[in-house]
Amino acid sequence: MAGEKRQGQEQEQPLRFTVLGPVRAWRGDEPIALGSPQQKAMLAALLLRGGRTATAPELVDALWGDAPPDAAIAALRTYASRLRKAFGPGSDVLVSESGGYAIGVEAGALDTNVAEQLASEADKARLSGDRVRAHELISKALDLWDGEPLARLSGPYAETQRARLSERHCVLVETRLDLDLELGRHMEAVSELTALTAQHPYRERLRELLMLALYRSGRQAEALAVYNDTRRLLADELGADPCPELSELHQRILQADAELAAPVDARAAAGATFIRPAQLPATVSDFTGRASFVDELSDQLATAEGHVMAVSAVAGIGGVGKTTLAVHVAHAARHHFPDGQLYIDLQGAGPVPAEPEAVLGAFLRALGIPDSTIPDGVDERAGLYRSTLDGRRVLALLDNARDAAQVRPLLPGTEGCAALITSRTRMVDLESAHLIDLDVMSPEEALVLFTRIVSPERVESEREAAMDVVAACGFLPLAIRIAASRLASRRTWTVSFLLRKLADERRRLDELRVGDLAVRATFELGYGQLDARQARAFRLLGLADGPDISLAAAAVMLDMDAYDAEELIESLVDASLLESAAPGRYRYHDLVRLYARDCAERDQPMADREAALSRLLDFYLATATRVYAIERPGDRLIDHLAPTSHPGLAFADKNAALDWLFAEAECLLACTQQSASGHSLDRAADLLAASIDLAESGANAPRYEAVARVVTEAADKGGDVRAEGRARISLAKVCELVGRLEEADAEAERALRFGTAVQDFVTIGRSHTERGIIAHLSGTRWTDAEHHFLQAIEAYRADDDRPCEASALCNLSRAYVEMGRIDSAVELAQRGVEIYRSLGRTVRLANGKYALGVALTAAKRIPQALDALNESLGLFREHRQPLWEGMAHQRLAEAHLAAQQAPKAAQHAEQALALRGIGGEWRRAIVLTLLGKALLELGQNDRAEACWREALSIHQRLGTPEADDVQGFLTPAAAV
Repeated sequence: MAGEKRQGQEQEQPLRFTVLGPVRAWRGDEPIALGSPQQKAMLAALLLRGGRTATAPELVDALWGDAPPDAAIAALRTYASRLRKAFGPGSDVLVSESGGYAIGVEAGALDTNVAEQLASEADKARLSGDRVRAHELISKALDLWDGEPLARLSGPYAETQRARLSERHCVLVETRLDLDLELGRHMEAVSELTALTAQHPYRERLRELLMLALYRSGRQAEALAVYNDTRRLLADELGADPCPELSELHQRILQADAELAAPVDARAAAGATFIRPAQLPATVSDFTGRASFVDELSDQLATAEGHVMAVSAVAGIGGVGKTTLAVHVAHAARHHFPDGQLYIDLQGAGPVPAEPEAVLGAFLRALGIPDSTIPDGVDERAGLYRSTLDGRRVLALLDNARDAAQVRPLLPGTEGCAALITSRTRMVDLESAHLIDLDVMSPEEALVLFTRIVSPERVESEREAAMDVVAACGFLPLAIRIAASRLASRRTWTVSFLLRKLADERRRLDELRVGDLAVRATFELGYGQLDARQARAFRLLGLADGPDISLAAAAVMLDMDAYDAEELIESLVDASLLESAAPGRYRYHDLVRLYARDCAERDQPMADREAALSRLLDFYLATATRVYAIERPGDRLIDHLAPTSHPGLAFADKNAALDWLFAEAECLLACTQQSASGHSLDRAADLLAASIDLAESGANAPRYEAVARVVTEAADKGGDVRAEGRARISLAKVCELVGRLEEADAEAERALRFGTAVQDFVTIGRSHTERGIIAHLSGTRWTDAEHHFLQAIEAYRADDDRPCEASALCNLSRAYVEMGRIDSAVELAQRGVEIYRSLGRTVRLANGKYALGVALTAAKRIPQALDALNESLGLFREHRQPLWEGMAHQRLAEAHLAAQQAPKAAQHAEQALALRGIGGEWRRAIVLTLLGKALLELGQNDRAEACWREALSIHQRLGTPEADDVQGFLTPAAAV
């Protein structure tokens, strides 16, 4: 009975079959043994007939062609019997009909049917304009292929079907790549298309897609070179000319046809999904007055639809209500901008205005552009930003701008879009901008605003006193809002009582003028209502530089536990003196911060101010040190850093630690810079060392460099030798990463002198390491590199710093590769990896595997080299190191090229370029040179030459020695 029940359950489980790879079958989740290759071939022949009957002669021909065995028919009966048995007792899947056989399966039970259904749905989605959905469906269809179709099956039918299914796969790949380009993923597509054109050199559609992808990636010379290579290949091999579509695209690229830019749908999605930004802050419910300005701005924004971009700039003093007006108008005009609204606080009145490059990066991410495709540099990002917005109707609200120069790169630049700008500066030099000067409110508007906040019942009986209150506030909206909010939150106060309190401050209010003094008087009103604990918190938190501050950091500054600090800080938010930027993060309005600092200088003893900033620096240093220790266990740097009174935050795992570091990057670096101007140079320099990941990852590198320069100059001026040595080595590392080798070497040499003077193991070891790397990268100074790496090893051993010793061993390995001492190079890298592996799966292990991969490549042990480099690539990704990820791709390209696997070499080189995190223009030129070598091996001479010419241009511009090598490649190429 139990057996019958189990048999029944088996019959209830559906059958599934695959032919897009090995021929396999499952009942439910259980695989079915299908027997011999010939038996599988018979099953495949039946499955691919779509349920139609195959006669015995047809099956014989399918399996054996012109040379069937004598017992072919008997063999078919045996195969059929065995398949029925494999499918299970009572199965009616395989049936005998009219001397033949048939298999009837549901559409979803065979992978080819599923693939075609997905492709059909993708076609419908594409026709309806949903290219993102179409891309998802095509990708799912392609995922069903598992290697070669009908793998390891012989026979005429299998060969014919294998060719058909492989061709279908190619067509679907072309469709998916076409969608990639329509969705703006051209930079990502170049790598795959480069490999595919090498694999299928005569498929002109792939060549066409590659040309378009290169053109849209700003690589016009390479795009044209692809055409020339294709024309020569077709003429030499087939005696044919390129197809009309390819020739037409060639002409359009020559003419820089504007319609070749990413299509509208691509710019609307420009990444993984169509993203419609909705970033406007909430509008205030009690917005009052400003009717003429609202109408004027609304009319101006309405002109953007179908016309040139509309630009409006609202100027006025701090606190006059520029942002409130702009946000209100922007919300009212949303229907004119159905593709979304962008918003950014440009922090123009603060000490560190937002950098246009960083803002453009944020905008591009908000529009759906993947990080890996966002270029470096303001001009490149601005170009991609405008291309992404082309054909869309988007409003950009640029709040609190410093000047026109900051704003210009952020303007959408296309019809249908608009920019609404607020600034304390009147932007008379912003071309074609509609300028509005926002003055204080009229007395009537001010009274209406006051009344709406307080309540009509409380104001009506004291209307005259209320008018005097708003007059005392200078009719400034922010001042009125603060005063009214205080009154509204205190039910026992009368308007007259509030007026008397304002009168107590008459000495200041009498001096009220249109300008910052008005804002200062308004803030004084709010500050005067704080109790002692609130006022202290308001003053101390205002001392910290940085765009905002986390609750944890704020609690440290206030010397309180997080729970009590949050309650106190939230009371300041309620008082409108502090803003909640996000859960657990707070920020000052820039003018409020200035006022808070004035209050601190006036009311807080200097010792208290210095102590609060010192605690903040301790917090960042201690926590960054914890992150460093998690990333680099065993590294002795943490034992040589200045002691801190704060233990730092604890992290559950590596990801949480890295999340904190990159989220706090701006605040941490601002604190470092601020500390350099005080008496904390040693800790500021140490914080740079502990947060080196901010530079090495490629993220925040420009800001890190700027701060390192400030600390270096301060240490030099203050005569702090230890701090100057450590700051200079941090500066040297950043310069080296971006290829400024002479400057990097000079800084490292100075650092070494300072480190030696005070016997600082940290600076001595790292200076020798850095000088060795620079000598190695120079391309000729191998003896110098060896000397410095040996000195570094000696210094690290003296300090019992095993991880750094391993790093120096790996660096020496790379120098020995260049010196031809290959066996020693491999042995040194293996020793380094052994040390790293003993410390766990860390980013340092990635560096060790990278060095080992380079050495093994030189030793022509390519399979082992590829294993090492692929492991390093995975670890770099895991540890968020895009710069090193790009370098690992570069080394993988070199290894594949050494193995004469040019298609894979070109693919990895393209992936390195696509990351745009490989260390500046110098490294880009190195990878372009490598890509050219791979392309030459593929017979793509013209495109190789285009890569080399771009690389040469970069090297000549930078004055780097590699220019001569690249010129050597070009000379024979030009003669081909």
